Order: sequence, then structure tokens, then C-alpha cells
Amino acid sequence: MSDTTTPRGGIGRIVGASLIGTTIEWYDFFLYGSAAALVFNTLFFPTADPLVGTLIAFITYAIGFAARPLGGIVFGHFGDKIGRKKLLVLSLLMMGGATFAMGLLPTYDTIGVWAPILLTVLRLVQGFALGGEWGGAVLIVSEHGGDKNRGFWASWPQAGAPGGNLLATGVLSLLAAVQSDAAFQSWGWRIPFLLSGLLVMIGLWIRVSVSESPVFLEAQAKAEAAAAAGVKEEAPVVEVFRRSWREVLSAIGTRFGENISYYILTSFLLVYVTTHLGLPKSTALNAVLIGSAVHFVTIPLWGALSDRIGRRPVTLIGSAGMAIWAFVFFGLVDSKSFAVIALAVTAGLLLHGAMYGPQAAFISEMFDTKVRYSGASMGSQLASILAGALAPIIAVELLKDYGSSTPISVYLCAAAVITTITVAVTRETLGRDLSRTRDDQTAQAPSAPVPASDRA
Repeated sequence: MSDTTTPRGGIGRIVGASLIGTTIEWYDFFLYGSAAALVFNTLFFPTADPLVGTLIAFITYAIGFAARPLGGIVFGHFGDKIGRKKLLVLSLLMMGGATFAMGLLPTYDTIGVWAPILLTVLRLVQGFALGGEWGGAVLIVSEHGGDKNRGFWASWPQAGAPGGNLLATGVLSLLAAVQSDAAFQSWGWRIPFLLSGLLVMIGLWIRVSVSESPVFLEAQAKAEAAAAAGVKEEAPVVEVFRRSWREVLSAIGTRFGENISYYILTSFLLVYVTTHLGLPKSTALNAVLIGSAVHFVTIPLWGALSDRIGRRPVTLIGSAGMAIWAFVFFGLVDSKSFAVIALAVTAGLLLHGAMYGPQAAFISEMFDTKVRYSGASMGSQLASILAGALAPIIAVELLKDYGSSTPISVYLCAAAVITTITVAVTRETLGRDLSRTRDDQTAQAPSAPVPASDRA
């Protein structure tokens, strides 16, 4: 088993580059979700019924998720062939460019149907870019660090999600505080999107300075030697589905409850609080702001705990807790008290972090190096379509049909149960040496047969 392959300063630089890049990309992605709940329903999808307009806006929000598996396949293929670093730079440029362009778009009143069409195209670009971002960001950290603290180091790019949400929600909250609703609707909403251009330049400057993963370089050298000897290898995506389809399913199930719970607790909350409860949008925005700050800090703590007791136990704490919290959450939100709503969101995101923190190491350790980018990306992004893409749409539809939060709680609970069952039957990955394939490890330990449930 390898230990630390990169000095502390080196891994710190790698983690910093991944964290800043993922924070910016999630800022871009979540900004759309917040805008879909607050302004896009009237500016780009005007209808007589506010909930219908919001539903249509969230459908374009889901389209971004639909592009993520394609991005995961394309970025995964080239990331497994030419390296993690180059693809991470490309994903950042694509995401930032699409978000900046959204800030310049004319609205429906100006160019009619072309406004939502162009918005949808840019959303597809966002989804494609983010589909390639996650796998590369967590892998370059996982593969630089050692086995003992991988959960902690790899969880930092995960913290980019609440970091981006914190940044997006914070900017929106600031604008809501200093602008009238009319000014925000007219032009203020564009500022966060245009700000993305500056953030991308900062992230790009930091990201290009990191070195390529040593584990990947070793695998690449072996692949080149095999190719020189006449050994023909299949494309990574083919290899993943031929040998690692069980791991892809495990990754999907592991992410299912985590993905749905996050978008219910953040994006859908904005709709529920403003449309159903009739409270100011600042109430929901500030509650998410507080919860995201706690979320950002605690995700690495959950990752560190997974280095001590395992990826599975920590994930199960979050998924089982979320199954229960699903019914407590809306009861607290319905109090209409800001302090209670903030508590509900914070506690929910704390449980979400228990699922999300160990996830980067857990999923990375499921796959061999030559297919790790492809396998991790496909498992992660397919889950995004089945879970995160549909979560706000299903929640809004349930609210529209039943006028109650109870069906939404049942939906959230069921998602958490699916993740609980998946993780319970998935093998523990703590301590795996990422530089060795599963075949290598099995061959070097003939006296310790691998249980049938643990085989690929």
C-alpha cells in the first residue's frame, strides 16, 4: 500500500486548485437554479400561473443535468487517455463562458421565443462542462494523496458544491438587500452571471499551475508500453461497462439520496418559501446561506471521519438520518420563523454532508486507474439525471397537485432509503492502493479469498 506520494505543500496546492475550480463551477451551476426559482420564470418563461412558470424554468434547469452524462463520457474518455489536468482547464473555461453569456442574454420581452432557446443552449453547455468537472477534480486529489488520509483530502473538492452555493446565494442575498425587487428583476440579476468571468480567470490561473496525477502518469506509461508490445486496449467507456458495471450501479445508488436531498434543501426551498408560504425570498436565501457555511466546514470533517471508521458507516449516518429528517424538515419550515427555517436547512445539510464528504474517495476507490475518470464520472452523472435533475421538478409538481409538503417528504425519504440499501450492500473501499488494479491486489493476496459480494 502506498502512503503519501506528494509532500504536504504539494497536496495542499492540488487541493486548493481543485477546491477553487469546483467552487467556481458550482457557483455557475447553482446560480442558474436560484435564478430559475426567483426570476427566470417571469423573464424567460412568462405564464399566468407562477408555479407553472417556475416548473418550466426548472425543466430547463434539468436539461443541464441531461448533458452531464455526455460530458462525463467525453471528459472521462480523454481524461483517462491524456490526463486529468487538461480536461479540468477545459471544463472551467466552458462553464464560465456559458454563465457569463447568460448575463448578457436579452429576455422574452425583447426577442421572444429566442430568449428561452438561447438560455437552454447555454444551460446544456453548463451541464456538459460540469459532467466532466467532478470526476477530474476529485480524482486528481485522490490520486495525488496517500491512502491514509484520502477521505479528508478528496472531500475538499466536494466542499466546492456548498462553496459555490454559498457564493451564489450570498451574491443574490446581497443584491436582494440593496436593490428593490423591480431593479433586481430589471438588471440586478445579471450581475452574478457577469461576475463569473472574473472568477473563472482567477480559477484558471490557479488550476494551470498544478501537476498531473502521478498515479495516472504511471498507468499511462504502462498503457504506452503495452501498446508498443502490440496489446490493444478497449476505450475506457467500453471497459467500464464490460468489467465495472456493478461499480457504476453502486455509484449511482450512493449518490441517489444525496443528490435529491441537496436540491430539495436548497433550490426547491426557494420556491416553497416564496410561493407556498408567501415569505420574502431573502428568508430562504439567508437560510441557505447559513446552512451552506456550516456545510462547507463540515464536509471535510466527515471525509476525515471516513478515514477512521470507513466510507460506508459515515455515508449510512447521513442517508439513514436524512430518511428521518425528510419528515421533520418541512414541519420546521412551515413555522415561517427564519431562525427555525435556518435550523432546518442547516441540520439537513449536515446530514447531507455525511453522505457527500466520503463520496469522492468512496467512488474513486471503486475503479481502476485506466477507467477511473470514466467510471466515476458516469456513475456520478447518471445519478444526476435520475436524481438531481428531476428533484425540483417532481417537488414542484407534488406541491402543485397536493398543496402539501407531505408527498415531498415521502419522496425524499424514499430516495434516502435507496442510498442506505445501496451502501449497505457495497463493499468497503477504505485503504485501497489506487496505483494497483483489483486484479493485482487479488493476485498478491492468494491466501485471502475475495468474498463473492466484493468481486467486480
